Amino acid sequence: MEYQFEKLTVWQRGMELVEQAYRVTRDFPKDEQFGLTAQLRRAAVSVPLNIAEGKGRYHTKAFIQFLYQARGSLFEVMTLVKVSLKLEYLKEPDALGLLELCGRLAGGINGLINSMK
Repeated sequence: MEYQFEKLTVWQRGMELVEQAYRVTRDFPKDEQFGLTAQLRRAAVSVPLNIAEGKGRYHTKAFIQFLYQARGSLFEVMTLVKVSLKLEYLKEPDALGLLELCGRLAGGINGLINSMK
């Protein structure tokens, strides 16, 4: 059974972001397990979670608010990716791939917000 939120491209891209975030953080140092690793993963998971929760609301205004929260989490992911790159926990191609996906996702979220206003 497919739910309405699963049809949203932004949710699908958010799920892709989660997969990639988990994949690239597997090789982070063990001492970052409860720090940067967990924070990056939580921020990534928060993106599709907020999109799904917002889609489940009855009012457009509430959905838009959850999209703003998803976008905020996305910006957290982008910042954490840049920190991880500076600390050399991420290889540049992995970081650039994540940032590119984040850019596409941000555009999609912005477009959805604008279409609903």
